[in-house]
Amino acid sequence: MRHADDFASLYIDFDSFFARAEQHMRPNLRGRPVGVIPLRTPHTSLIAASPEAKRFGVKTGTPVGEALERCPDIKFVIARHDVYVRLHHEIIAVVDDVVPVHKICSIDEVSCRLLANERAAAAQLARTIKRELARRIGPTLTCSIGLAPNELLAKIAAEMDKPDGLVALRQADLPGRLLDLELTDIPGIGQANAARLQRCGITNVRALWALSSPHVRAIWGGVAGDRFWAFLHGYQIEHQDTQRGMFGHSRVLGPDWRTPAKTYQCARLLLVKAMRRMRREQYAATALSLSLRRDTGSRWEAEFRGPAFRDDHTALQRLGTLFTRARQERGIGQTKKVHVMLAGIVPIQNIQRDLLEDANARAERERWERLSDMTDALHHRYKAPVLTLGHHGTSPGDYAGAKIAFGRIPALADF
Repeated sequence: MRHADDFASLYIDFDSFFARAEQHMRPNLRGRPVGVIPLRTPHTSLIAASPEAKRFGVKTGTPVGEALERCPDIKFVIARHDVYVRLHHEIIAVVDDVVPVHKICSIDEVSCRLLANERAAAAQLARTIKRELARRIGPTLTCSIGLAPNELLAKIAAEMDKPDGLVALRQADLPGRLLDLELTDIPGIGQANAARLQRCGITNVRALWALSSPHVRAIWGGVAGDRFWAFLHGYQIEHQDTQRGMFGHSRVLGPDWRTPAKTYQCARLLLVKAMRRMRREQYAATALSLSLRRDTGSRWEAEFRGPAFRDDHTALQRLGTLFTRARQERGIGQTKKVHVMLAGIVPIQNIQRDLLEDANARAERERWERLSDMTDALHHRYKAPVLTLGHHGTSPGDYAGAKIAFGRIPALADF
């Protein structure tokens, strides 16, 4: 652990990205309050709101009905994840031409590490990034940039003066402007950690800053507390990235999709999407889990474990088995959300096949694997699922899988 140099990290956070992306693509929406929703139904909530909508108190998570009450002129648009991912790649290319991108933190957040000879000109580099984005992409997509000794502090700085801000936090200035923040404004302090701090009598950043590293470790319950304390105090720690653990997709269903038959149809589409992602990254799975949340709030979950598989035929057979169990146990009902997850992930080259596997069974499995590889190649070539197993219908909102999630950006091949 060492103190990082001033401005060793440059963090870019795009302002109201999904909503701004729609305004960028559709000039008629510029200057108007815009709310991005996952599907066309009055029972959903916003996943993004433009700055114009935020002035009326509309924000991410606001129900559609409430958004209309607060802002009658708001324009709702269906999320277009493929458009946002393509735009994201254009943005990354622009940033990378100015400063090499160290880490893509989310669809709208990017972290850059500055070299020793770049740190003195960090503010100028930040202004250059803003200028180049406006010139090469357009002025509608604004970003806020933070400069600090490490990524955590740079991220905090990027949030301090939104939209279109530029804030620098130096080591010598700490805790400085951090004292004006709420505890939950600091990345790493969610509701659970905030509750732990509250129980320990820590109610503000000043009290948090005064804690020792061992004290924070005790509150966090492990070494994550040590890392958090170090980053907050301007230190830099190198740590390894975690390995891939699972692939999954989920979907909230509109009222007309909450029947058992349509729930099953949606789950099949989600599973095939997850299988395609898994194969592209050269993995197989040994477990498939299914989670169904009913509109009453109750949840049914089950898992199927067995030999490693990578073909759609096996995956869909196992999904069918899980749905049979769900029907027998009355776990489906009016399903509000369906979630499929591939787990027990192993690299394809590490699969240990059963030496006693019947020759006919092995040949059958290999045929299904070749068919799955062929469908992937056709999908990649034609940018559409031209070949599927079984019935292929529409999905809720005419969209299944390949959603942008926190910390995960779908590949263009997912669409």
